[in-house]
Amino acid sequence: MLIDSKYSTRELLTWFGHILWSVRLQSFINMMSGVVRVALDFAFIWATKQAIDIATHSSQPVASDQLSTFSFHLTTLSEAGILLVVIMLLQMSLGYAGRWIAALLGVEAQNRMQRRLFEHLLRSEWRGREVRHSGDVLNRLVSDNTTVVSVMTDTLPQALAVTVRLIAAFFFLYSMDAMLAVGVTLILPIFILLSRLYINRMRALTREVRRTDSQIQSTLQEGIQHRLVLKTLERMPTMADVLAKQQANLRMLVRRRTVFSSTSNLVLNMGFGSAYLLTFLWSVYRLSDDTITFGMMTAFIQLCGQIQGPFRELTRFIPTIIGSFTAAERLIELEEVPEEADGQPLRFTSEAGIRVTDVSYAYDANSRLVLEHLNIDFAPGTSTAVLGETGAGKTTLIRLILALLHPDSGHVEIYDAGHSMEVSARTRCNLVYVPQGNSLFSGTVRWNLLMGKPDATDEELHQALQVACADFIQQLPQGLDTYVGEGGAGLSEGQAQRIAIARALLRQGNILLLDEATSALDQQTEHRLIDNLLQHNDRLAVKPTLIFITHRPAVVDKCTQVITLKKHGIH
Repeated sequence: MLIDSKYSTRELLTWFGHILWSVRLQSFINMMSGVVRVALDFAFIWATKQAIDIATHSSQPVASDQLSTFSFHLTTLSEAGILLVVIMLLQMSLGYAGRWIAALLGVEAQNRMQRRLFEHLLRSEWRGREVRHSGDVLNRLVSDNTTVVSVMTDTLPQALAVTVRLIAAFFFLYSMDAMLAVGVTLILPIFILLSRLYINRMRALTREVRRTDSQIQSTLQEGIQHRLVLKTLERMPTMADVLAKQQANLRMLVRRRTVFSSTSNLVLNMGFGSAYLLTFLWSVYRLSDDTITFGMMTAFIQLCGQIQGPFRELTRFIPTIIGSFTAAERLIELEEVPEEADGQPLRFTSEAGIRVTDVSYAYDANSRLVLEHLNIDFAPGTSTAVLGETGAGKTTLIRLILALLHPDSGHVEIYDAGHSMEVSARTRCNLVYVPQGNSLFSGTVRWNLLMGKPDATDEELHQALQVACADFIQQLPQGLDTYVGEGGAGLSEGQAQRIAIARALLRQGNILLLDEATSALDQQTEHRLIDNLLQHNDRLAVKPTLIFITHRPAVVDKCTQVITLKKHGIH
């Protein structure tokens, strides 16, 4: 079943207008290049006609239905030859320069729009349970972005140039033979009538093709990302079958779209072919009647191509334009994700704590409450171990403290001795977070650490690594410049965790949140790490508040406060 669009054509055109304004330079240059190319093409047709008439010693026939196209004429073949060479050189030069400029400006426009969408997604609210697969989002940021920008900077200027070509060719031909010009363009009403049904049907098919294409990319991404799991479960054929079914569905949709498009093009090409035949027979008739020259007959046939050519171009543009409407819908959906409230960071300069007051939260209206009337005080400068069974809401609590989620009721506040305020994106500057699992980026160890503090010195980097028990980095051949692959490839999970903790320490916030951050460490290393963190805190002028989400006894024994979350409450 094909999916209906939730955006009206007017809404999409308004959105395209904003995009067009942002790429106006590229669009204008491409449009002017197309218009100049049209002018050179007609100049070439005129020069060709002049050369043929000179070569055949034909004179311009005088008839009641003819007008002189130009007020001057070439007199020698050498003049005509030189003019034709000049026009050809200009055409080639314009084509070369146009392709070069269009490629550079087009890439810049794509990069700018992709960067804008990427930054919007990074700034957008985190919803806990993402409605779109990351593979689908990537497909939109790459393929759909390219489609939309290409239409704005290339297809639309070409369409305008094609329209100029159509109008100019009609009047050029009309000045020489009004009846022929009108007859050749009678195909236009038929084209308009056919295009309405064609556009609506193609838009629906293209939308479904893009959706299926996103599903395939998501499957490929997950299969590559979790190939170790697939190997150990011996389910590689299962994943391959899922991909095969999705590809079969895509193949069926593309086949349907191609059959429909080919049938529509066949009908239109029959009309175009009829116009060429009409032009040829009419020209032969008038040539035999001595009312036109052979040069004019050649011009008629070329001008017929200049009139019919735009219609052919429009049939080529239509699938691209329809695809851009589908791509626009998918990009608008990304833009509609609201951004977090922006503003100046609100930094606490003294010891700060977190107070959770009567907080309840559910991920959506149909889900159970993950937290219900929760009350906790993480006092400034204390260390707290948060325990709890799976599903008790430990990670949700961390997300509420980070203001990634907002409570359905109650309050989460950050406070010090003098004042307090509700947590928000603006108070996040006071928090340092180490999530579960491997959170390293592909790149060098240095690059990962500098994400915590971009201007950190090597001495500060080594100090953070030492506190995090990650001084093993110094023993590696390339030290801080050791490359870490995707998913921490090249390091053990425990080593990756310690580097992530060192990165967090470089941020130097008032409140340190560690979500199962020592789960991959052996007992001895874990004891040493916790001791280092506590001793490091004692040496600081402002002692950070530590919050550990953990199941490990080594952490619990060293904390000043232990809280056990239960489903619908605490113990």
